[in-house]
Amino acid sequence: MIDPKLLRSDLPGVVRNLARRGYVLDEARFTALEEHRKRAQVDADRVRAERNANAKAVGFAKGKGQDASALLARGEELTNELAQVDAALAAVQGELEVLQLNLPNLLHESVPDGGDESANREVRRWGEPRKFEFKPLDHVDLGAGLNGMDFEAGARIAGARFVVMRNQVAHLHRALAQFMLDLHTSEHGYTEIYAPYMVNAAALVGTGQLPKFEQDLFAIRGEPPFYLIPTAEVPVTNLVRDQIVAAEALPLRFVCHTPCFRSEAGSAGKDTRGMIRNHQFDKVELVQIVTPEHSYAALEELTSQAQAVLERLEIPYRTVALCAGDIGNGSAKTYDLEVWLPAQEQYREISSCSNFEAFQARRMQARWRNPATGKPEAVHTLNGSGVAVGRALVAVLENYQNADGSITVPAVLQPYMRGLARIVKP
Repeated sequence: MIDPKLLRSDLPGVVRNLARRGYVLDEARFTALEEHRKRAQVDADRVRAERNANAKAVGFAKGKGQDASALLARGEELTNELAQVDAALAAVQGELEVLQLNLPNLLHESVPDGGDESANREVRRWGEPRKFEFKPLDHVDLGAGLNGMDFEAGARIAGARFVVMRNQVAHLHRALAQFMLDLHTSEHGYTEIYAPYMVNAAALVGTGQLPKFEQDLFAIRGEPPFYLIPTAEVPVTNLVRDQIVAAEALPLRFVCHTPCFRSEAGSAGKDTRGMIRNHQFDKVELVQIVTPEHSYAALEELTSQAQAVLERLEIPYRTVALCAGDIGNGSAKTYDLEVWLPAQEQYREISSCSNFEAFQARRMQARWRNPATGKPEAVHTLNGSGVAVGRALVAVLENYQNADGSITVPAVLQPYMRGLARIVKP
């Protein structure tokens, strides 16, 4: 959520910033609602002050033994009037909150201009794509040849965009997640979290998926209503919801491996083959909670930690800074990591690392106590895939394939595969 004080004090500046995304803020509606709120607040304060003064007058009259019946009658009138003006104030505040909850975040000044992904700026490239002496297969054909991926079974069980993994391919998928968790906890200073796979609506409002992106979620029928998590970002970031974190406890670094569930409502027709865009997939998520002055250094750190996964796997990748028109709704700045896929002969996203600044924290009431002021202030939140497990599996299969359809296991994963150096059809 954008700072309401900034909306009131510099609405033109907010409008200009949001316009970089292509978002048009309805200034007239916001201004009208804000004027209505001010009038309602004045009315509520006036009636409350009059009621309090009347209550004191009742006490004074009774203390003097005087007749207070007229004052008591007036007090009842003021109580009823206050209920009405408070209700009017609550209504307009509710409208303003809905408007504000649907606004995207302000962009950091370093975010490149541009309307779509073609304007994203490459900032780093690591590794050279392998030159094959044979035509490389994609992960779907490789997985089928190893009796390790069964999309037909996934479709029979659940429908399109699901997969069943078997044998050493399933083991490799598990090994990737374990390797990432060990790397981030033992070398990068993250605390491992096991979190719920279902959350309530308030948690999704806190991290920004609701109310704007409900169509992308899987809702669970029942009372109370729950949603399957689209990413571990939701439960893990909400660990600091409604909390005031001690300054000495920051930064907080959490890592969490979960399945993720997405309806992919906005991606009809995209990546229908294979595991690139499934309804259920695994991720190892990195979350940092930091003080505002450290959040951009933390973004660089978090991104480098996600990059380290791909470098240990020895898979070529590139890092791009997302432009204003391609960045996520809640992010102030985002780097995407894109891994090389030989069968597609292109780089594909495998991680998105973002600084949300105080956008999520204001929605969650997540704060820290600033020693300089002694007052609670909004923390900054960051998250990133460290990395997407399914897409890492795709990248390993395609980059490490051999002419006979077998897969060489990356050296860093062999301890997690009980020493296995090569995956062949069982």
